[in-house]
Amino acid sequence: MHAGGFRAPDTHQAKERLRRRVLARRGKLRPPDLQSAAIALRDVLLSVSEVSRAAVVAAYVGVGTEPGTGPLLDALHRRGIRVLLPVLEPDFDIDWSVYTGPESLVRAARGLLEPDGPRLGPTAVGTADAVLLPGLAVDNSGMRLGRGGGSYDRVLRRTAREAFRCVVLHEGEIVDGEVPSSRHDGRVQAAALPSGLVRFPVTAHQPEHA
Repeated sequence: MHAGGFRAPDTHQAKERLRRRVLARRGKLRPPDLQSAAIALRDVLLSVSEVSRAAVVAAYVGVGTEPGTGPLLDALHRRGIRVLLPVLEPDFDIDWSVYTGPESLVRAARGLLEPDGPRLGPTAVGTADAVLLPGLAVDNSGMRLGRGGGSYDRVLRRTAREAFRCVVLHEGEIVDGEVPSSRHDGRVQAAALPSGLVRFPVTAHQPEHA
């Protein structure tokens, strides 16, 4: 798949085909597989200096067959690291709130778990030293494939220039070739897999667009 050659409708269709393939694979994962992957991801990310030495980490709560983050969130919280978690807005933009433990998470729309504390505003992610994003796939240039709402492309444009930006994935979700992309799509610096961290070439930071 070569992103540069797609017309816009072709890009959309190619993204949807890749999403379907990834989600079909994830649908075969069983609860024990998901739990062991979540523990492995915790250990991988705690070994990454940009995460373990951060004062503020923006992350997410994995639900369903997403890569699990519960063990990681608790470990970061116990270390005294300020953890920001997303609150999805009706327009698919993302607000942020502080994680204070699993008891602070409440059920929200679309099957999500969100913190019940005060909202900090969409730009709060700019205070994070490390930003850990959900995704479905990534290529070796760091181009990330999300679920199609554009929420985390907006997040990436709001991160601090020096922030570490990492997508959290299951094994086999770094794809050969290129993830189909559009102008607004954002890249990450690394992917965390249960087997370890994969770093990508450094890319220019994408500033917020007016």
